[in-house]
Amino acid sequence: MKRQIILIVLFVMSAIYVNAQTNENIFSVKMGNSKLFLLSEGQRDGSTEILIDAKPEIVKKYAPNNSFPMAANAFLWQVDGKNILFDTGYGKELFNNLQSLQVKPEDIDAIFITHAHGDHIGGLLVNDKAAFPKALLYMSQAEYDYWTSDEAMKQAPENSRGGFMLAKKVATAYKDHLHLFEPNAVNPPYNKELCYGIKAIATYGHTPGHTAYLIASGKDELLIWGDLAHAMAVQMPHPEIAVSYDTNPQLAIQSRSVILQFVSQNKIPIAGMHIPFPSTGIIEKAEPGYRFVPAK
Repeated sequence: MKRQIILIVLFVMSAIYVNAQTNENIFSVKMGNSKLFLLSEGQRDGSTEILIDAKPEIVKKYAPNNSFPMAANAFLWQVDGKNILFDTGYGKELFNNLQSLQVKPEDIDAIFITHAHGDHIGGLLVNDKAAFPKALLYMSQAEYDYWTSDEAMKQAPENSRGGFMLAKKVATAYKDHLHLFEPNAVNPPYNKELCYGIKAIATYGHTPGHTAYLIASGKDELLIWGDLAHAMAVQMPHPEIAVSYDTNPQLAIQSRSVILQFVSQNKIPIAGMHIPFPSTGIIEKAEPGYRFVPAK
């Protein structure tokens, strides 16, 4: 009887990971009556130079070649007859990936942006026009306010001002389809829902309005956490280590700490924009810190 109970528990915990790999850039997980597709723009190695105050012994143990696996990802969620994107990557492979799933740009109903860095909103425009003409575009109010601020752009390093210009072009192109919102506070419970069963969570720090999205179908949930972590090999055992891309490193660490505790305690799978293929999996408490277990 005990063996049967264990088998049932293992089956329930792994049910969300029924998958079908379509090509080297695509991986899918089944969630209730929906499917979430990884749309990857490729795998690469990240440099430990971006790590802030990482002790040499930590780097040696978790990134012995002074590098770690990374990726650039977007995600497509097909739920209730809708096609919903979470970020758009650089836009280099996005449209090929969508085409391989027989999804056209005009088939996209909504796009939820985690934050407005170029590797997340680059696919929103084609020739400075909306690449997804029928899609509603969702972004947190704080993120929009920051990237469309002339004052913030003036205070930014000159070599990063292009990111502000790109965000402003996106805001102009989607002005009639733009939905700004206030997400749930980073600490649970998350009671406020946007639409399609999506709950936005304020995981500020990487950028001023960085947002994670908790999606649900049936009894299954999954958190798309954007750039909550860049160096999974290092930041899971040591979530207290930030990266140079973070606008507010200390706040990014706090957000990561809350979310890691939430998803590990509640056994909620996660998906991330810089997690290596298959870019989805579960977070387990470990010593030290946490451990990421990829979906299979």
